[in-house]
Amino acid sequence: MKQRSWSDVVLSVWGVLVFVFLFAPILVIIVSSFNVGRLLVSWQSFGFDSFLALFEKPAIRDAVWISVQTGFIAAIVATLLGTLAGIAMARHPGKWVWWFLGLLLLVSVTPEIVDAVALLPWMVFLGQDLGIGLFNDGIIRLVIGHSLFSVAVVSYLVRARLVGQEGQLEEASADLYAKPPATFRRVTLPLAMPAVLAGFLLSFTLSLDNTVIAAFVQVSGTTPWPVYVLSALRSGLRPEIAAVSTIMLVLTLLALGLVAYVLRRAGDSAADIARTMGGG
Repeated sequence: MKQRSWSDVVLSVWGVLVFVFLFAPILVIIVSSFNVGRLLVSWQSFGFDSFLALFEKPAIRDAVWISVQTGFIAAIVATLLGTLAGIAMARHPGKWVWWFLGLLLLVSVTPEIVDAVALLPWMVFLGQDLGIGLFNDGIIRLVIGHSLFSVAVVSYLVRARLVGQEGQLEEASADLYAKPPATFRRVTLPLAMPAVLAGFLLSFTLSLDNTVIAAFVQVSGTTPWPVYVLSALRSGLRPEIAAVSTIMLVLTLLALGLVAYVLRRAGDSAADIARTMGGG
């Protein structure tokens, strides 16, 4: 048996330490969610009482429902806009694509605090100064804020999916006198569907995690779960917060697993899945 070099041992130990550093806080939250004590940092005994708070406490239930509702609507909006943008970039290449990709990259790298500070006065201007009541609705404001980054994500995914597949099928459909809407519905969209579904699920999970923009644009009565947790820091974190966070973590992992499953069923290899989810 070949003896491992000291550098291999050091790198292996270092890799294990990095994984422990990254995932230990998550494990702590999961374990703390079964605490029946009053505060998160004070362990009392093991139980499932904190999970029942999702059904027994209206404030927690409403915050989670607003986050789920906002995430679902924002994912639909981002998927519609991002799918059309991705298909356009993949099937109609040109110099404009690189300019458009640059704009999407700008949206992706702009700090959330900058987006939040820009969105708040803009929505106040539209809702109050111009009297457009739509922008006074808390859910609408959250959906707009959460959709900004997600549109770019979906655009990357759909473009990456279609760029790797040549357009002979669309050309063959046109040669058979199929109209453009029929070609889009029966050929282009099925080709892009794995990336569309992946983009939808990723947009949903990204919306659940959005805190900065949500804290700025929310209105009274539409407080999402991340903002509720942030406000709970003043009085001390309770085990029910860890319990709901654990549930949302499980939902996020299920969504990501479903993304990988959909792409795998579409015939993608592990490298293709990584490339598609990375937008490359």
